[in-house]
Amino acid sequence: MQYTKLGNSELNVSRICLGCMGFGDPSRGQHSWTIDEAHTREIIKRSLELGINFYDTAIAYQSGTSEQYVGKALRDFTKRDDVIVATKFLPRTQDEIENHISGQKHIENMLNTSLKNLGMNYVDLYIYHMWDWQTDIYDILDGLNNAVKSGKVRYIGISNCYAWQLAKANSIAEREGFSKFISVQGHYNLIFREEEREMIPYCNEENIALTPYSALASGRLSRRPDEDSKRLREDNYAKFKYDATKEQDAIIISRVAELADKRNVSMTEIALAWLLTKVTSPVTGATKLSQIEDVAKSVNLVLTEQEISYLEECYVPHPLAGVMAQNRPENAKQKHVWSTGDQAINK
Repeated sequence: MQYTKLGNSELNVSRICLGCMGFGDPSRGQHSWTIDEAHTREIIKRSLELGINFYDTAIAYQSGTSEQYVGKALRDFTKRDDVIVATKFLPRTQDEIENHISGQKHIENMLNTSLKNLGMNYVDLYIYHMWDWQTDIYDILDGLNNAVKSGKVRYIGISNCYAWQLAKANSIAEREGFSKFISVQGHYNLIFREEEREMIPYCNEENIALTPYSALASGRLSRRPDEDSKRLREDNYAKFKYDATKEQDAIIISRVAELADKRNVSMTEIALAWLLTKVTSPVTGATKLSQIEDVAKSVNLVLTEQEISYLEECYVPHPLAGVMAQNRPENAKQKHVWSTGDQAINK
């Protein structure tokens, strides 16, 4: 495994971040394809053996059971100081807004719930899961700064935002003496490269770490078109993100398969090796032991300039998809329910 500093921080992270959305009780959330605690523990144990020290979860994943499974496994298999743990919080609910729960108090409540789920006293990286159009960014930054000052959070990150939002937030933080966002977790992979327009150049200029999610496009970049999986069949959210462009994406996916055959490696290794030339540490999920093995191998695979160009040259612009398409000002009060175990989250 290789390691690097996470942006403008002292966190030394593995070049692969294990995404933990696939862990958690499938009866307690939106995803039927997640794996139970026993299988979660197997994958986390093996990932630690492979040198992965960076773990990303969220209060929204399977009603908090992802945080619970991840926290217990890490407590059992390693020392707290040897791993970097990230989790995320969601926007205020409409009920909180109507009951005048401030952004600061909302963050405090969500963080305390996540720490209880994880069984930890602090998280290394606390991530603003998506922009809250109904809460002033000052209140969000103040609440996060309070979390850092309390010792419960070491650094803060942001996910699912535009470059202008990140720039605005960090400008306010600098003016007020608040903690600044040191990482951004956006939607970025070989078949969805819209982050290259503004976000990636901005982050490179400011040394803000890029830790993209959906690194394998929900499995599409790791399987040949004729291969089936439970997630490909049942993950309706992934279908929402990718089905509209599947014909143009198929050309790129076929090239990933072609290079995998040529190199005698997996498609996962090719897709992640490409992504590792662009970002700090991609967030990559695994629900099988074989998957985590391929993910770890990708760090040592070096693509030639010709191979990189071959993978990139067929890309065409894509419309916004997923959270970025849903979470816009005009949709702010629409109810898309995420369960945290204690409440329904309207995002």
